Amino acid sequence: MLATPGVLPAAAVEDLYAFEVKQDGQRAMVYLPGDGTLRVRARGGTDITAAYPELLPLAEDFGGRPAVLDGEIVAFDEEGRSDFERLQQRMGLAGSPAKAARMAGRVPTHLMLFDVVHLGGRLLTKLPYAERRGLLEDLGLVGAAWSTPSAVTGHGAQAWEMVRDAGLEGLIAKRLTSRYEPGVRSKNWVKIKVHRIADVVIGGWVPGRGRLTGLPGAVLVGERHDGLLHYAGSVGTGWSHAERTLLAALLKVAATEACPFAEVPSVAGARWVLPHLVGEVRYTSRTRAGRLRHPSWHRLSPDLATGDLT
Repeated sequence: MLATPGVLPAAAVEDLYAFEVKQDGQRAMVYLPGDGTLRVRARGGTDITAAYPELLPLAEDFGGRPAVLDGEIVAFDEEGRSDFERLQQRMGLAGSPAKAARMAGRVPTHLMLFDVVHLGGRLLTKLPYAERRGLLEDLGLVGAAWSTPSAVTGHGAQAWEMVRDAGLEGLIAKRLTSRYEPGVRSKNWVKIKVHRIADVVIGGWVPGRGRLTGLPGAVLVGERHDGLLHYAGSVGTGWSHAERTLLAALLKVAATEACPFAEVPSVAGARWVLPHLVGEVRYTSRTRAGRLRHPSWHRLSPDLATGDLT
């Protein structure tokens, strides 16, 4: 069951929802046949058990009842927040068990369990979320590499402020009466991402294709540090057609042969501009190299000093 992007439920109806912290990891279904083994499958059904050997003891901890659990595999940063960039070092190792075992010592992962869809021979998908959540919490699944994070009913605004202030990715709002809908992106689960704003300088662009021919498909943006413009990523969404057309005209006027970034980004087909155009970009988080994750254009910023963000 997948969540639909949306906004925080209104205060008048927030008591109809439970709120969970949105994790930035790899979705996983855990199959426990009750014989001391387990199988972990990714969202698409791929068997990824061998990639995460630290999860194997969960089968022994769980006991003899068959079950299917839903959760997210994450890797934590130094401040205890899920870090997808860090997790990527562990992904894709299902075919290399020896390497996966070595990496488990260097980059440990943790399974955050948030639902149970089968338990003791009983299919639970038709039960409301509140009942499934109660059954999950009664299992008491807490271990070195797995746990059941808390959920709060109502108090959505307070939960939102908490995740925003803690630098977390966002919230999942789950309607208490909702059934589990396998394979469905349901409006009963709503993912609300925390979007941060960065002031950036446009240093280049990449031409669009198809309906965007003649217009910028994406702009290459940077941030000034120590007098240099450091590349922060490529932004390709967030404009209306009219805004993209205006931007194309501005980029044409600012064209230059020289790359304005301190280090030339490895972007095929890039065209450079003088670093005079300043804008605001929404993003969810940053990579370790300082690049913006999931950036979306917000607006040009005529109120900022042109290209001067020091």
